[in-house]
Amino acid sequence: MSHMKYVLTDAETGLNPTVDELARTIMDRIGLEPRKRGSTTLMFQTLLELYERSKSANRDKHPENAIVTVEEMAAHAGISRQTMYEYLRRWLALSLISKSSYILDGKVIIGYRLNGATLESAFDKAAQRINNNLDTTMRYVRELQRIIKNEKIRKAQSPIHDFRESNTENNNPDSRTTEQ
Repeated sequence: MSHMKYVLTDAETGLNPTVDELARTIMDRIGLEPRKRGSTTLMFQTLLELYERSKSANRDKHPENAIVTVEEMAAHAGISRQTMYEYLRRWLALSLISKSSYILDGKVIIGYRLNGATLESAFDKAAQRINNNLDTTMRYVRELQRIIKNEKIRKAQSPIHDFRESNTENNNPDSRTTEQ
């Protein structure tokens, strides 16, 4: 069983936000901004780079141009490659990006690309992942509610059942004790 933590916030932008402010707010709202104090503040740059690469790849009809390596992603975010791998888990869990590879000069290049042709289509997939999680949770809530209700009904009927059993035992001649 996979345990992925989805952290959604209600971050808002000010009036007339810049591209950077809006990208940072989006990343924060879906839990992709760093959570530790003092961490990079440039993670949103990775999102913008993925988007630019995706646009370019679609425009030029070269899908391999949409792929960004982990090293490139880390450079845009201002963090190490290893730290970027840790953040990638969240991106992948939301289905915002997907792992992809291509061959260049006989070498296999592995990287990640937006999980859609546009930011909007990639975020639709992330929203679907979150909605699926909420739907599953709602099924669990309904099941819990049903079980609690059934247990209460069972407990309410239980004293009557116990009372009948004790009366049956008292009326059974074999179970009576005789005084001598």
